[in-house]
Amino acid sequence: MKPASGPGVEAPGTYIDERRLPYPFCPGCGHGRILDALNAALVRTRRDPRRVVIVTDIGCVGLSDQYFLTNGLHGLHGRSVTYATGIKLADPDLTVIVLMGDGGCGIGANHLVHAARRNVGIAVLVFNNFNFGMTGGQQSPLTPPGSVTSSTPAGNPEFPMDVCATVAVNGAAFAARTSAFDPALSDLIYEAITTDGFALVDIWELCTAYFVPNNRFSRQALEQALKQTGLPAGAVARRTRTEYTRALRDQAPSPGGAPIRAIEPRYKSALAGPRSIILAGAAGQKVRSAASVLGRAAVMSGLYATQRDDYPVTVMTGHSISEVIVSPQPIGYTGIPAPDVLVVLAREGVPRARRLACGMGPEGRLYVERSLVPQFSAGTKARVHVLSTERLGKRSTGLAAVALIAEQERLVPVEALEEAARDGHRGVEEEMVRAIAARKLLVQ
Repeated sequence: MKPASGPGVEAPGTYIDERRLPYPFCPGCGHGRILDALNAALVRTRRDPRRVVIVTDIGCVGLSDQYFLTNGLHGLHGRSVTYATGIKLADPDLTVIVLMGDGGCGIGANHLVHAARRNVGIAVLVFNNFNFGMTGGQQSPLTPPGSVTSSTPAGNPEFPMDVCATVAVNGAAFAARTSAFDPALSDLIYEAITTDGFALVDIWELCTAYFVPNNRFSRQALEQALKQTGLPAGAVARRTRTEYTRALRDQAPSPGGAPIRAIEPRYKSALAGPRSIILAGAAGQKVRSAASVLGRAAVMSGLYATQRDDYPVTVMTGHSISEVIVSPQPIGYTGIPAPDVLVVLAREGVPRARRLACGMGPEGRLYVERSLVPQFSAGTKARVHVLSTERLGKRSTGLAAVALIAEQERLVPVEALEEAARDGHRGVEEEMVRAIAARKLLVQ
């Protein structure tokens, strides 16, 4: 996103960066007319250009945002509505305008539907010149029937998608269809921009590079096509609905979004550098819960922590593997090619653990359940520590192992683990604290 480059005037006489003019479009192209109408509509809104974001899709229309003294974002083809939705979610008070072509409407049709359904407060202007102009004039989903394009030389056999009806039936607050020659174009754009909800204006125009010469098209032919297709012109839908992004903010008790309770450091770790730990066990051993307790305790101890889990789609069967990194410094990369500490608790975790163990050097530590030791007797240079899980219940195994390595590897104080277990696992707190206390049984 580029910052607004204007002089900082809240209500300028123009939103166009006139130093960049003229527009770069083909002679006779309708894009310039639409941008002038957009500028006139923005002037009427008197909105601070620093609070306006123009999001452009791929295609000739993607050249447009650089000519405005607003914020701008140019992204992937068909995805402009998703970017605009994210921007609006981040700050519902922004004025967010999407400029996209008819090709983008096809590629990003699902995004249009869901933005309309949610009533995201963005204004979408469709620069509809009936073909993919930037790539050679291919048929788009909005090409009128019978039209000649480079991909339909015998005439388009399809009926065009009614983009206005599509968003309207899915709940758009405002939808309209017109042409770039309409004297009231800026009025419709103004209404779209000031609508408190999802708004779309389908603006028919001329592509003088491809569609006009291929179809002997003209302004009159455009207006005739509008009648022949039977697609309604003017305002197609107007309705009042709750705007989505503002409604989400209203649901949250704090203005900054959903409340997030910070984890305050109140313990101290002796750790001087990063440590990577992988727990390889079975479903039901509370491997993921144990990893989350370690991560929370690490943050309570002033460390940074990451966690990544791997498990099958099934429940209470199969492997359960958690990767945890704890570090006194920020963690830039969360992958673990070879862990510092590998804990193997069940046969379900052995296939992955054996590959990891082979990559560990003599400085690595391998904690492995007694019955699984023969499977690691060769192929690793890591120091092996044997664990005895016979006296532990299955649900206690993961957390007891985490508590043991936290103590032996001097990762975090046991007290931090106990508080993390009580703080983040309501209803099973005492069970988890007992599992932490049972860590000594693993080495007896």
